[in-house]
Amino acid sequence: MTLLDSLARRGLIARDDLNRAEVAVAAAPDKPAHFTLLEKGFIKEEPLYDMLADEFGLPFVDLTTATIDTQALVGMPQKLVHRRNILPIAKQNGTLVVATGDPYDAYALDELSTLTGLTVQPVLGSPREISRLIKQHFGVGGDTVAALAEEATAKDDLELLEDIEADDSELAKQASEASVVKLVNQILVEAANERASDIHIEQEETGIKIRYRIDGLLQEQRLPPEINRFQAAIVSRLKIMARLNIAEKRLPQDGRIKMKVQGREVDVRVSIIPMSHGEGIVMRLLDKGRMVFNLKNIGMYGETDRVFRQLIDRPHGIVIVTGPTGSGKSTTLYSALNEVKSETVKIITVEDPVEYQQAGICQIQTHAKIGLTFSAALRSILRHDPDIILIGEMRDKETSEAAIQASLTGHLVFSTLHTNDAPSAFTRLIDMGVEPFLVASTVEGIMAQRLVRTCCPDCKTEYAPDPDDLPIDFPKATADGSPLKLWKGTGCRSCRQSGYRGRTGIHELLVNTDLIRDLVVQRVNSSVIRLEALKNGMRTLRQDGWGKTLMGRTTADEVGRVTAGDVS
Repeated sequence: MTLLDSLARRGLIARDDLNRAEVAVAAAPDKPAHFTLLEKGFIKEEPLYDMLADEFGLPFVDLTTATIDTQALVGMPQKLVHRRNILPIAKQNGTLVVATGDPYDAYALDELSTLTGLTVQPVLGSPREISRLIKQHFGVGGDTVAALAEEATAKDDLELLEDIEADDSELAKQASEASVVKLVNQILVEAANERASDIHIEQEETGIKIRYRIDGLLQEQRLPPEINRFQAAIVSRLKIMARLNIAEKRLPQDGRIKMKVQGREVDVRVSIIPMSHGEGIVMRLLDKGRMVFNLKNIGMYGETDRVFRQLIDRPHGIVIVTGPTGSGKSTTLYSALNEVKSETVKIITVEDPVEYQQAGICQIQTHAKIGLTFSAALRSILRHDPDIILIGEMRDKETSEAAIQASLTGHLVFSTLHTNDAPSAFTRLIDMGVEPFLVASTVEGIMAQRLVRTCCPDCKTEYAPDPDDLPIDFPKATADGSPLKLWKGTGCRSCRQSGYRGRTGIHELLVNTDLIRDLVVQRVNSSVIRLEALKNGMRTLRQDGWGKTLMGRTTADEVGRVTAGDVS
């Protein structure tokens, strides 16, 4: 009883009260001894803290008159402040002055120093005054709210950005159970954290199956067998979140979920189609927090990058990006728009749907049911005096002709097509019914692209390949004649043992020339245009892929998989 001895020695506690004080302190082992003595009335607060200040060599601050620096309270861990009854009162030059009523509690001060990264300088203060000021500055019940917020963040990293409504049906009640809500949230959060672009929920005869599309490939997720009991409730919960009819199980439905995952805004497009064993769900995740639209991140290098930048700086004409669904066409076009946008340029886009909101760009969502198609929107936006127009896709003759007319009237037009390579875009437009001379005179350049997985940076290793294991058209030596050195991922936790993490583009850029224009007008086969483009220096998708393999960005197997059938 060091404290009691000090008090008795100074005459601050009567000898007659000493035994009773010892009993009282022993009866409350979880409470600081001086707090017990104050509560039981064995000593007054002022002499007690004068003695503690002298014992610990700390100044005593009268908090009833002291001025609290509110800047010192910003960013303080509320839970610790409330739990340990400590109050920052000033902050200067990396030092935080903290009032405490318990000088024996060094752990609280050490924890505060660790959490804030500041040097803590303790001063003594009245516990009652510290408690009053904490409530004054942090609010009544602040500790409870902070704990609830921490618990919510720890247990549920998903926040819906729109209110959802549900009826009183049995299906809706099952879907709203806490366990089902938590399960669906975990599925969405896990997909977002694993960088998945799509979630496939499939109902089979044996139960439910969930697969994530990560870096372009579907990966099945291991699920506990008990999840099959909740498959109807999972589907209903997703329908409620997407504002769909939970009772409709015979017709396809499309919806949308807006949510935040760990502070990142994620847009989810939901498609539900009835199948033989139940409803199949595919969700496309557009993680806005992870998207950076910058041409430097697209994967174009050297001559391809230089020529493409020249194309998008032209005052008029059509620039087309081609490739299958999911090949990164929209990302490339958004990046190109960000490269050329400025306060002096008016940019208008027509999209179905508008996937990413872009500042400084006017974006139009098509609505076919009310007649707002690509072609109808194009006719209207020409009266809005645009400099650059982006058309989400040239999918029919009417849209293609409207784009060509926009180009002929002095506008730069960006758009996409679904073709396998760049030369095929000419024949595709002509097949739609567009006059060849219009195609030849307006299309300035066509870029075909694919996405290949990149080697995982955490487990990437260099190796000398066996020439017999490489594709027949792979370069047999480096430009300087040194032995071939390639890279591959060996597999680690970061890449889920796949050896790959992330994707980059491979590109085939065709620039229109006078000779190619003549060939287009003559309606020649795309293979003839391809040969002419190769003579002009065009690198094929496969050749660009081999270049990125030699740079260590990807592997020969990955390029071979994505460009299979393109061997020339």
